[in-house]
Amino acid sequence: MEWLNYHHLRYFWAVVREGGVTRASEKLNVSQPTVSAQLRELEEALGEPLFERRGRTLELTEMGRVVHRYADEIFAIGQELVDTVKKRPTGRPARLSVGVADAVPKLIAHRLLLPALVGPEPVVLSCVEGSSERLLSDLATHGLDVVISDAPVPPSVRVKAFSHLLGECGVAVFGSAEWAGRLASGFPASLDGAPFLMPTQHSSARRGLDAWFEREGLRPRVVGEFDDPALLKTFGSTGLGVFTAPTAIAREVEQQFQVRRVGELPGLRERYYAITVERRLRHPAVVRLSQAAREEVFAP
Repeated sequence: MEWLNYHHLRYFWAVVREGGVTRASEKLNVSQPTVSAQLRELEEALGEPLFERRGRTLELTEMGRVVHRYADEIFAIGQELVDTVKKRPTGRPARLSVGVADAVPKLIAHRLLLPALVGPEPVVLSCVEGSSERLLSDLATHGLDVVISDAPVPPSVRVKAFSHLLGECGVAVFGSAEWAGRLASGFPASLDGAPFLMPTQHSSARRGLDAWFEREGLRPRVVGEFDDPALLKTFGSTGLGVFTAPTAIAREVEQQFQVRRVGELPGLRERYYAITVERRLRHPAVVRLSQAAREEVFAP
């Protein structure tokens, strides 16, 4: 069994926290060569470089960032152990690091994440947004606890992760009062030739819409394509064109963007997933998130 020298790890942790070897040596009350030697021994033990020099400063490598996240957790737990033994309140909340795929509507993400923060223990939420590929990479290196996505892990991504279906809902069309009034009659055939704001081509939502329109023999006039669902809805609120949104957040979309629901596209569904490196959900906050998604957000 390989053993980690936690003394070396603490010197590394101090260098990252203090922003360099000089300040870390002052904080630890040891010489700079001693700190540098401890760092070299840790890198040799792990077999990976943890820093790279940029000019006169040290920057963490990708592996260095992974080790630093573990060190943060290790020494926080160590302090909690001391506090528990001495019967001092720990006050350390659980941490939930979430990645939200940029194709997931902000309103959906908010409704999914809110229940995770309500529980018997306090939770600190750390939330980042980005492409599914980048978020899955962070998940694989344990930088994230869970990724919220509108699609399961694609076969092309070489990441050992599991997709947990949170739920599904219908897809509705929304627009300004003027467009809602013009398109309500004869819907959804009335969408043929109507100005439409679409997600970009790479998103699963766009692929689903294109397939639905093809199946129905309808050709809307695409007047805009957007990566950001919130920006798409903002343009839709100005009357530039109509757009789609999940029925699970229909009321919030109408209220926030001052638009009206034209109708639901029959047979079209959107699905949302919690992606983790575990086959079964274990983080208490993620378990609450999943349960609330099934019972509230996407309840039949």
